[in-house]
Amino acid sequence: MAAAAELQGKYQKLAQEYSKLRAQNQVLKKGVVDEQVNSASLKEQLKMKDQSLRKLQQEMDSLTFRNQQLAKRVELLQDELALSEARGKKNKKSAESSSQLSQEQKSVFNEDLQKKIEENERLHILFFEADEQHKRLEAELRTRLEVLETDAAQHQAVVDSLTRKYMDTIEKLQNDKAKLEIKSQTLEREAKDCRLRTEDCQQQLKNLQAALGSRLEESLCIINEKVPFNDTRSNRYNALNVPLHNRRYQLKLRDLAGQALAFVQELVTALLNFHTYTEQKVQIFPIDSATDTISPLNQKFSQYLHENASYVRPLEEGMLQLFESITEDTVTVLETAVKLKAFSEHLASYLCFLRKILPYQLKSLEEECESSLCTAALRARNMELHRDMKRLTAVFEKLHTYVSLLVLPSTKPEGLLRTNYNLVFTNIATSLHGFHDILKDISKHYSQKATLEQDVPTATQKLITTNDCILSSVVALTNGAGKIASFFSNNLDHFTTSLSYGPKGGTDFISPFSAECMLQYKKKAVAYMKSLKKPCADSVPYEEALANRRVLLSSTESREGLAQQVQQSLEKIAKLEQEKEHWMLEAQLAKIKLEKENQKLKNSLSGHLTETTQEPSVLPNVAEQKKETTEKSPREPIKSTSLGPDVESREDLIKNHYMARIAELTSHLQLADSKSVHFHAECRALAKRLSLAEKSKESLTEEVKLASQNISRLQDELMTTKRSYEDQLSMMSDHLCSMNETLTKQREEIDTLKMTSKGNSKKNKNR
Repeated sequence: MAAAAELQGKYQKLAQEYSKLRAQNQVLKKGVVDEQVNSASLKEQLKMKDQSLRKLQQEMDSLTFRNQQLAKRVELLQDELALSEARGKKNKKSAESSSQLSQEQKSVFNEDLQKKIEENERLHILFFEADEQHKRLEAELRTRLEVLETDAAQHQAVVDSLTRKYMDTIEKLQNDKAKLEIKSQTLEREAKDCRLRTEDCQQQLKNLQAALGSRLEESLCIINEKVPFNDTRSNRYNALNVPLHNRRYQLKLRDLAGQALAFVQELVTALLNFHTYTEQKVQIFPIDSATDTISPLNQKFSQYLHENASYVRPLEEGMLQLFESITEDTVTVLETAVKLKAFSEHLASYLCFLRKILPYQLKSLEEECESSLCTAALRARNMELHRDMKRLTAVFEKLHTYVSLLVLPSTKPEGLLRTNYNLVFTNIATSLHGFHDILKDISKHYSQKATLEQDVPTATQKLITTNDCILSSVVALTNGAGKIASFFSNNLDHFTTSLSYGPKGGTDFISPFSAECMLQYKKKAVAYMKSLKKPCADSVPYEEALANRRVLLSSTESREGLAQQVQQSLEKIAKLEQEKEHWMLEAQLAKIKLEKENQKLKNSLSGHLTETTQEPSVLPNVAEQKKETTEKSPREPIKSTSLGPDVESREDLIKNHYMARIAELTSHLQLADSKSVHFHAECRALAKRLSLAEKSKESLTEEVKLASQNISRLQDELMTTKRSYEDQLSMMSDHLCSMNETLTKQREEIDTLKMTSKGNSKKNKNR
């Protein structure tokens, strides 16, 4: 039904989109129609302009014809004037009489000619203006036609894309409709089956209710007759009942406790290294204790830091005790977690240690800032560490507060309500994340501080190695805190839900005493169940029992003899032990003698070498002295007075060499340990990054597959659109060709008109 509802919702969404697209399509169609109407009106205007141009051309032709007539008339008048002038020479009188007439005729002709010339100029001006206006209109109409053609092409492309989209959506909707119809038919069949099943189930339910009602009445009668006291009605007595054993829950909790123990051990190791290397740092910077005396403040701070193991190690021991108390056979809830109190006490002692060293640590940082070697950047890093150390102590105080609250159900149950357990665990999770964030800040600031201290002119190799060790311990501490925070956050739901585990019908354990009594009852119940599972021993036959009785009686008679044998064997064992101790002492004495003899042999060889180097005259005296010394103290080693100081100086040199070598090796070992911890952290981080990269690779491969599918689909759509565009372009090219032909024809006509107008104007000018 949910799938049908989802498909129905999708169908409605697609229908809405289809209606929207349909409305848009109608608007676009209307725009296309309007553009077509505009193009038709522009074509009509173009026709009207052509007609007006033709009329003007006809008028121009008539004017040219009229001009020609006038030109012929002017020629005739000029000829007549010439004849009249020739005649005037012959007859002056007649000329004088006719001169008046000719002058009047000339004036008339001149006025007529002037009017014709003015009319011709006016017509030329009108023709030029009409030509210019025609050109402007033609250019405007062409530009408008191009714009309209581009708009029409764009609208047509949009219409085509929308029609394709509509067709795709229609196909999808039709397919979805068919699927929904098939699904609705299947759902109707399933609904019919469900109705039949519900009818059968209702019938079975009625039968079961009748049967259970009868059984309930019988059981109530039995309870009222046989059970005098019901302890589940009172939480106080119900807490003493043994709950159902959940082995899976206990194994899960033990596994979680083991993980927490491993994380706490890692954290304890990192804290020990951090405090120890901090103690070394205080003794060598800003003043090296090997060359000069450090301040009393740093001496006290170093003394307190030297005691860190007595406060940090118990944390691991308390967590180990808590882990060992969680077994498969116990019931583990906060009321029964008695060993959590020891861990809380150890955490309180460590918190007291942090509070004790905090003022010294802060004063030590301030003293380092006041030193002449401290730069401004180093002073800023020191002040950041100053704030970080305060925050670190505050976070440990929060953690101790919440852990002490978790201890209350096993000591004082009225101190913490059961409804607040979830809140306490969530606050512990947030405090652990805050602890991790503070350690990240400390690691960042201390790494910056170490790089700045390397640039100090008095920085030694010992200071650099100590800084590296502190940095590696801080990195390990940060990693451990991050693991604990993520572990606690990931299992927070399990911690909060598992606290409701208790006796059936009860809300919780009321007091630690009742929880302890419940555990004792559980042990007794387990022992009783084991005793029930033991098979009964086979009974001994009567004749065999009689024979065993005779053997038993005979053995009781010889009991005294056996006791005497045991006493004798014990005495022999005591003597053998004494002899063993005696021979062990003898072996030790023999070993000592052997060592003395070896020493004598070495001394004698050295004395022999010195004798060979001395003069021959001294040899008898030396031999006598040797005899006397051997006679007086035969067991004492012979001492060589000449080689004594050389041997002692050589031993001192060897000792100093080996001590320096040991110090160098210890420094190298510390550096190697710090680097190994750092490399281990980097390897773990790289492993995590590798796993994340593999996951991202898988997701990217899936995305690549989807992208390739989309690309193929888009290529198919592109081919279809390309074909449609090619068809449209071919149609548009044909249309443009026809338009170009018409335009060329119009241009030719205009050119001819221009040529005729230019010829007429030239003729008029010549006239």
